[in-house]
Amino acid sequence: MAIGLGMFLGTCLGCGGSHSSLVEKHAAKSDKSDEISQLNERLFASARMDVSPSDDLIGSTDLLHVSVFEAKDLETKVRVNSRGYVTLPLLGQVLVKGLTAREAEEKTEQLYRKRYIKDPHVSIFVEERFSQRVTVVGQVKNPGTHDYLSKLRLMDVLALVGGLSDNAGRTAQIRRISSMPDEHGMFFVDLDKLINEGRTELNIEINGGDVIYVPEAGVFFVDGAVRRPGSYHIKQKMVMREALFAAGGLAPYANKDSVILIRQEGNGNQEPTEIDLQKPEGSELEIKDRDVIIAKDTTWGKLVHGSGIGIGFPGLFSIGYKSPAR
Repeated sequence: MAIGLGMFLGTCLGCGGSHSSLVEKHAAKSDKSDEISQLNERLFASARMDVSPSDDLIGSTDLLHVSVFEAKDLETKVRVNSRGYVTLPLLGQVLVKGLTAREAEEKTEQLYRKRYIKDPHVSIFVEERFSQRVTVVGQVKNPGTHDYLSKLRLMDVLALVGGLSDNAGRTAQIRRISSMPDEHGMFFVDLDKLINEGRTELNIEINGGDVIYVPEAGVFFVDGAVRRPGSYHIKQKMVMREALFAAGGLAPYANKDSVILIRQEGNGNQEPTEIDLQKPEGSELEIKDRDVIIAKDTTWGKLVHGSGIGIGFPGLFSIGYKSPAR
């Protein structure tokens, strides 16, 4: 009877350990999802979703009807060329790509006012529109190429594609190819500073033709004497103590003084290094993509935390041992 009881308890303990592991993994996944959900909530709250048709942008190959009320002879229909310019009477080439119709009117009025008309009133109507496109790829809810008719900023575009996915990193890369050489380039935006800290200067204006890429968060691995060994995403700059905390912290039988770090070197080699957790340069060491952290244990710690009461023959109790690392 007692032997059967012992086997039953052993089975239950084994099931309990497996169930606990599943719960911990689910909890870790839920933490990541909650973090992204909170980030997306702030993103949607700050994004400009009420876009007016009057904000539609002029793009290449659009056909414009330009009228100057004070001079009927200056009325013309003109198509925007591939570089974003139109040729207007008296003025020559005028850059209008990326402007709204109202902004193009104001710009044209200023140019006529400088040399030809004292107080001009210009009307610009877009008769044919060929929409510009913006491409969003990577870790967002709805990646792809989208029509880009209105002037928007980075947070607006990210909101329009459904926000960030659960595995999104904390940077966005904007690749810009423009007819103006000084506007070419790659821009990197720290999304954590933009969304969580409200650094609005990072909410850059997006142009038609831009490609926005949100990379997957870097991954690091934790194994050994920790409560929740496994792989974790680097959502933002993370240091050693934060990485261990993400894995549930060190187990009771762990060596509290040091861990082993295995890092991918540029030559492809993996070099194990012992990290002293008691020193600031160890606990504050920045974690990099594909780092492997192995928390060491102590023989005495495993012995103390692995001992327990085992059920034996009827009326007898025995001291048993089960490794806490399993």
